[in-house]
Amino acid sequence: MGFAFTVAWRFLREGRFQTLLIVVGVAAGVAVVTYISALIQGLQGNTIERTLGTQAHLTVKPREERTEAVLGAGAASNGTLARDVQPRAQRLRTLDDWRGIEAEMARLPGVLAVTSVVNGAALAQRGEASRAISIIGIDFDGYDRIVALRSRVVAGEARVAPGEALVGRQLAEDLGLVVGDRLVVRAGGAGGTGAADTFKIAGLFDLGSRDLNRRFVYVTQTSAQSLLGIPGGMTNTYARVADLFGAAALAATLRARTGVEVESWMDSNAQLLSALQAQSISTGLIRVFTSIVVMLGIASVLVVSVVQKRKEIGILRAMGATRAQMTQVFLLQGAIVGWIGSLAGVALAQGLLWAFSTFAKGSDGRPLFVVGLPLDLALAVALMATAAGVLAAVAPARRAARLDPAQAIRL
Repeated sequence: MGFAFTVAWRFLREGRFQTLLIVVGVAAGVAVVTYISALIQGLQGNTIERTLGTQAHLTVKPREERTEAVLGAGAASNGTLARDVQPRAQRLRTLDDWRGIEAEMARLPGVLAVTSVVNGAALAQRGEASRAISIIGIDFDGYDRIVALRSRVVAGEARVAPGEALVGRQLAEDLGLVVGDRLVVRAGGAGGTGAADTFKIAGLFDLGSRDLNRRFVYVTQTSAQSLLGIPGGMTNTYARVADLFGAAALAATLRARTGVEVESWMDSNAQLLSALQAQSISTGLIRVFTSIVVMLGIASVLVVSVVQKRKEIGILRAMGATRAQMTQVFLLQGAIVGWIGSLAGVALAQGLLWAFSTFAKGSDGRPLFVVGLPLDLALAVALMATAAGVLAAVAPARRAARLDPAQAIRL
């Protein structure tokens, strides 16, 4: 290998211009693949974080209630009884044995946190102003492990105590609320005929969505149960899992064990999942075609090198160099070109990512999102480029090894 490396490096140095061109070509291809891969990964991670930052990975819902009516013999053409199954009138439904559901979910492998909540429609009032809201009764510590609510409180204190509430920034602006003000919450929707309670604003939160900031109001579980008329009841059980893309399998497992209605984030965000899969497929296609272009470029340069170095190859063969050694010479040339080009390409991609994170800004003047270059991605692309260089050198290497020394020297 020492002989092969020495000859390969000398051949590359003698053809400096050709070597420079192919290294630049490899660097450009590697930079494109690395930049796009890192950008897509960052975009997907940012999208998932924004989407799942305010929702659970698994959600257990109450069973759908239906009524069944017998229509009578005359309702069917053959004289048999006919049945009409219809949903019951809309009302707040609760979970059966929510404590048992929590325990069963906690036993699932990969589940990091479990909590139950009370969720229902209500009306927030302050003076003559009112807004339709979703009142959510939570155990603060348990809910915080699901959606990191504590880190999203932007004013006041991150707590939910009896007689206190956390409201969204937009709702506070709509109703003219500040920390310490009083807010009347009335169940029963716009009619305002349900139970009512008054809460002191303990803090304001920002979930990253104006709609959620305008709609969600967090109180204690007991307060929400009393307000919504379901003492001791829970409307949903939430869970957070370690493997996001394994949530659907965990949901199926829980459904099979308990028979409850459970929905994963993948079910409720099917369009988002399809978009992420399309992005991943596009990135894969870009990698494949860029690798093909890089391989063709390296192969073309090395083929020309074989033609230009025929006499040198013939002399080396006449001096005792074996066919295996000549094959190694050109394979090493492909590996060297691929490795140097990949390092330059990774460095260029890092610069492009820094420029994107620094200068690409949204309408609010802040960066869209910060994109880093994961070490595993950089190594994977560099190894891929090096492997592409070796594969591209196979044909020229075999051609060089088959050269007849006498004919090569004569030419």
